[in-house]
Amino acid sequence: MALHSSVSPHPHYFCSSLGRSLSLPSASRSFVHIPTTRRLNFSIRCSISQVYNYGSVDYERRPLSKWNHIYRRISLMENPEVGAASVMNQIEKEGKKITKWELCRVVRELRKYKKYQLALEVYEWMNNRIERFRLFNSDIAIQLDLVAKVRGISSAEDYFLRLPDSVKDKRIYGALLNAYVGAKMRDKAEPLMEQMRNKGYAVHPLPFNVMMTLYMKLGEYDIVDSLISEMKQQNIQLDTYSYNIWLSARGSQGSVEGMEEVFEQMKLDTGINPNWTTFSTMATFYIRLGQLREAEQCLKHLETRIVDRDRMPYHYLISLYGSMGNKGEVYRVWNMYKSVFPTIPNLGYYAIISSLLRMGEIQGAEKIYDEWMLAKSTYDPKIGNLLMGWYVKEGLFEKAESLFDQMAEGGGNPGSSTWEILAEGHIRQKRLSDALSCFKEAASAPGSQSWRPKPVNVTAMLELCKRGGNEDSKEALIELLRQLGCSLDETYPSALSRFSGIDDVDASYKLN
Repeated sequence: MALHSSVSPHPHYFCSSLGRSLSLPSASRSFVHIPTTRRLNFSIRCSISQVYNYGSVDYERRPLSKWNHIYRRISLMENPEVGAASVMNQIEKEGKKITKWELCRVVRELRKYKKYQLALEVYEWMNNRIERFRLFNSDIAIQLDLVAKVRGISSAEDYFLRLPDSVKDKRIYGALLNAYVGAKMRDKAEPLMEQMRNKGYAVHPLPFNVMMTLYMKLGEYDIVDSLISEMKQQNIQLDTYSYNIWLSARGSQGSVEGMEEVFEQMKLDTGINPNWTTFSTMATFYIRLGQLREAEQCLKHLETRIVDRDRMPYHYLISLYGSMGNKGEVYRVWNMYKSVFPTIPNLGYYAIISSLLRMGEIQGAEKIYDEWMLAKSTYDPKIGNLLMGWYVKEGLFEKAESLFDQMAEGGGNPGSSTWEILAEGHIRQKRLSDALSCFKEAASAPGSQSWRPKPVNVTAMLELCKRGGNEDSKEALIELLRQLGCSLDETYPSALSRFSGIDDVDASYKLN
């Protein structure tokens, strides 16, 4: 494979969710007012702005100082339950008049770091001030996406149905399609895509890219090829995202030749410049397929395509070099990263620590963890979980407990995963009661609504119950699983049948 350095950098990169911008090509945007209940009514006004760049819009090119101040105050709230509205109200009480482009930029940043609840609250604050803020169809699309992420698909569908038909343009349909794909709801995504075809909304790459993402998630890589063929037959120009997904599909099929064939087509397409994600995608599959020389070549090309002040490529470089076991390159990129940016976000520290641990560089990982503890602006338990998990895996449970205590003392609020890691340590030491206590803490930790214990840990605890004849602990575990709503089609019932002597699982293990 020949990778030519003459290909110029491209500023856009593939986002796996394809949801950072839901704007579709349009010559105009409509001004709308969004009531929160009843059928939504709108007054329509034209705007000359055109949005179709999968990422940035005109307000992003303005100075960052004012919006960044608002963003930091919202994102760093000590008590998020107070809500973003209270922060914005306080800012205006201090004499600062907040503008729409500032809030739109704040929303984009909140979405970037997956703080969807806060982003939705910002929009709801604007919705309640219709005399000040003009909301366009692109704003509706973003709100629909946020509603899906925060309140679920059913709420997003209700939101969509309450919109007047005259407002439901390609962006609104695209937002709902993206929500279905995010939830892997093929049965709803495919009919909606067909509606978009019939309405003439599927005449550009974005809906095809979203659907290709769905089939990637489902492991149906052949359908990606079919959609690419449809785009070509309909004279729909593939964009960088289309090619990157296509590359990933070929790589997922284990076909180096197929992946390289797509890359050659990409280079011949005069409207396309491979971006850093192109090379990170190819490097990922070269590593997976054991072709480290080709992977390293891709990573060198990736490095030349870092543009502006984009941090994400550094995270990928560090992670991929870590997967290759190249400690020298991991540290080189890390030091380069720190020289470019005065501060490193938690994601950066997560990338370097996880890479070092994969290479067994525990001393280096501990050193950077200590550095993070001094530099962090917010505590992210996932970073501490990396070290805790490594300690437990290596049988260093005392160090895991010590780190857990340090996390709590340092202001960290242990999440469900943290408690489960601690439980794994107790399971390894056959401390059934302590492990069960950790499970109970995990079930009541903040954000535990979606937590489910790993089946392997449930199986191990049931094994301990059986060996010790501990019926009380077994019943306590069953009750906890019932409270968590673990469904019957998962592996928990089979584990119960195997280790607890329950013959009729359906009768004895009603979890829902």
